[in-house]
Amino acid sequence: MPHHPSASQIIGLYDRHARQWDRLRHQHFTDRKWIERFRSLLPPSSSVLDLGCGAGQPVAGFLIEAGHALTGVDSSQQMIALCRERFAEHTWVHADMRTLELNRRFAGILAWNSFFHLHPDDQRGMFATFQRHAEPGALLMFTSGTGLGEALGEFEGETLYHASLDPQEYVNLLQQHGFEMLEHVVEDPQSGGLTVWLCRALLS
Repeated sequence: MPHHPSASQIIGLYDRHARQWDRLRHQHFTDRKWIERFRSLLPPSSSVLDLGCGAGQPVAGFLIEAGHALTGVDSSQQMIALCRERFAEHTWVHADMRTLELNRRFAGILAWNSFFHLHPDDQRGMFATFQRHAEPGALLMFTSGTGLGEALGEFEGETLYHASLDPQEYVNLLQQHGFEMLEHVVEDPQSGGLTVWLCRALLS
């Protein structure tokens, strides 16, 4: 599958529109039930890696309020700056999740409404990144599309790229990288139609 030019333009788009995106995202926590479910399965006060953390609200903020130690990663410098303003005592890393190597492991990993901006080949490569950063028994939760393909949306008049693998390929990648599936819900009507994967790293 050829790289769509819009896949590489995501970083600039979010940098240009960081504050506007942040303002809108603040008002829409339709996915709260999944973040609560994720939190309910985490050990108290444990560490969470939020890949594509955006400006830190509402997801990272919710987990911080619940007592978790957050490490947020985003490729947008403007988004990371907003996180640092809000939650200075937590760790915010300006980096591309595709090449991430933090040399530490976490009890929870989120790639929530972020991972699906990656080209399919880059999504395939992310499962080794999840595995490298997961403690034994760690939770992993991410959103995807419903089937193999690319879709173009729009934000502030600019093209917003999304892609997905086939669901069976996600299942295979999870198994190959030592994760078991806890829940998989397609287009959940209670959370704005998100397709959600909630998984756990095997203990061995």
